Amino acid sequence: MNSMLRRLALAAALTVGAGAVLAYAEGGGDLVVFDWSGYEDPLLHPDYTAKYGAEPTFAFFGDEDEAFEKMRAGFKADIAHPCSQSVAKWRAAGILQPLDTSRIAGWKNLNPGIMAMKDLAVSADGKAWFMPFDWGNTSLLYRTDKVTAQEAQSLRVFADPKFKGRVTIGDNVDDAYALASLVIGLKDWTKMTDAQFQEASAFLRDVHKNVRFYWTDDTDLNQAFTGNEVDLVWGWNETFVTLKGQGMPIAMNRDTTEGISTWVCGYVLMKDAPGKLDQAYDFLSAVNAHAVSDYLVKTFGYGHGNSAGMAAIDHQVLADRGFDNLDKFLDKTLFQQPVPPELKQRMVTEFEKIKAGY
Repeated sequence: MNSMLRRLALAAALTVGAGAVLAYAEGGGDLVVFDWSGYEDPLLHPDYTAKYGAEPTFAFFGDEDEAFEKMRAGFKADIAHPCSQSVAKWRAAGILQPLDTSRIAGWKNLNPGIMAMKDLAVSADGKAWFMPFDWGNTSLLYRTDKVTAQEAQSLRVFADPKFKGRVTIGDNVDDAYALASLVIGLKDWTKMTDAQFQEASAFLRDVHKNVRFYWTDDTDLNQAFTGNEVDLVWGWNETFVTLKGQGMPIAMNRDTTEGISTWVCGYVLMKDAPGKLDQAYDFLSAVNAHAVSDYLVKTFGYGHGNSAGMAAIDHQVLADRGFDNLDKFLDKTLFQQPVPPELKQRMVTEFEKIKAGY
């Protein structure tokens, strides 16, 4: 089921509040899941649907900073889906509660390489806060009938005047500064100096001159590609998998001169969860089920947190997606780990100025 079909399946959804937050008119019990658009796909949590005979209620956010501010303003959810660069911030803000891992089926099968990442899934005191679910890339996607392989060898192509009005990058501060950091030769953005921040921001201003729009949703992005609106995208695996499957002349270059960005996202349990805790743990177990691995890899193009489920997938499929070796996957990339709070706020403020043309 591609992004368009998932959106059509939501045609009967109910709009709730500001920020294009959507929820099913009939939720599965009291569970509220605050998520990225597309992850409401029932085949990502089939065991939950089978048990309760209905879907959870889903609300959507466009980026994690938006989600964080909305929750701090009083929005209530049981479960949310942040990524690696935000988990420590959310935990420090006191909006999460630790996970009872004994209630999550398959917890011991979670990818050991991801689980070993410092202060991500488990904090120094041994408490678990984050269940890895999906991992992937933000990388250069391009139309092979409009952009040559040589042009697509460098991320600097996003600022090439030749592609004025033919570029889109995500309306997402983390992906934007990951792109800019790679271009200036910085793989560890936690060590970004003031001079490097200025250089990275200057590159994003050059990219802005070429941007047709800042994408927030895979559906809009896919439509722009198929509608011949854009030739170059700084985007995620799902776009490549979906459009390639539709016969679009598209390529993903994971081997640019400057590299790629990698990320790990997963589910957390909110401190003031209004729903039933049993349903929350049933949902976490459902998305961590072995059967979900095959669907997530083949349909979305993302790796699954459950290493046992991943191991059961045909090796050639994993190799084609670039997931046959996690160490290689993370090597020579910018991993979107948390940056110091003051630097993150500076990025947020500056990116808003850049998008506004300043």
